[in-house]
Amino acid sequence: MNQKLRPLNKRGKVTQWQLAKKSFRKYWQLYLLIIPPVLYFIIFKYIPMAGAIIAFKDYNVVEGILGSPWAGFKHFENFFNNPVAWDLIRNTLFLSLYQLAVTFPLPIILALALNEIKDGVFKRSVQLFTYAPYFISTVVIVSMIILMLSPRTGIINSFAELLGFDSINFLGNADMFRSIFVWSDAWQLTGYSAIIYLAALAGVDRQQYEAAKMDGASRLQRIWNVDIPGIMPAIVILLVLSVGNLMAIGFEKVYLLQNPLNLSTSEILQTYVYKMGIINANFSFSTAVGLFNSIVNLILLVIVNAVAKRISGNGLW
Repeated sequence: MNQKLRPLNKRGKVTQWQLAKKSFRKYWQLYLLIIPPVLYFIIFKYIPMAGAIIAFKDYNVVEGILGSPWAGFKHFENFFNNPVAWDLIRNTLFLSLYQLAVTFPLPIILALALNEIKDGVFKRSVQLFTYAPYFISTVVIVSMIILMLSPRTGIINSFAELLGFDSINFLGNADMFRSIFVWSDAWQLTGYSAIIYLAALAGVDRQQYEAAKMDGASRLQRIWNVDIPGIMPAIVILLVLSVGNLMAIGFEKVYLLQNPLNLSTSEILQTYVYKMGIINANFSFSTAVGLFNSIVNLILLVIVNAVAKRISGNGLW
């Protein structure tokens, strides 16, 4: 029976190529659908990786990547010997951990809360107001933040002055930069990020809710013992992905919120790479810094995935 279902080679064994051809003939429509995203990743993600070689060369635009002389680990040594290197790493790490601590649990809480509300005008209104900020561009978000926090014309300082308080230059205070960045991110991303958890909650077996009610479980007990275990695989996978991107903070927003007064906390690896590579045209050095950042993310991803799989049994691979 198995021989009729599986194509065999001359030795009577099924080859992976034969199975692949049979699968392609059967599901060719699905394979056709994945061709565009696969091409996207190959062209814009994998092929550019070859450019990382200039981190080990003294790159010259005239001589090109292959013609430029090798420099070994010179650019990495220059970065780590630079007095600002550890400040950049610390700023990037602190801002990333702060962002993860705030923006990761909030979508879970919002999804659990929305799941407890019956369908109606209120639930749809909450979803609309929490999802909408995600579709506002980063430039517009930053413009709104600057206008609202302006020490002269900002609505927050105007309200504070009405109450008798002094005006505060929020974006000029380096200690406030991280909170402004993270909490504005939370406002923009929480609603949209909750969609994944809402989808996971929709797949939780309703019989478990009925059984919990019959056992006398309260609403909080049902959330803790039914909802959270039901979405735990999604939580673990998204946590692993978030930690894997821990050092990859969005460059655009940080750069647009930067000014000379908050540079001591707002200067991170991504903005430093941009300034050194694009503005100062030091391509090899900036590539070395960016490659170091990517390697750190890869190591974190592998470690966290291994820990998550050992503890919960769920992981990316």
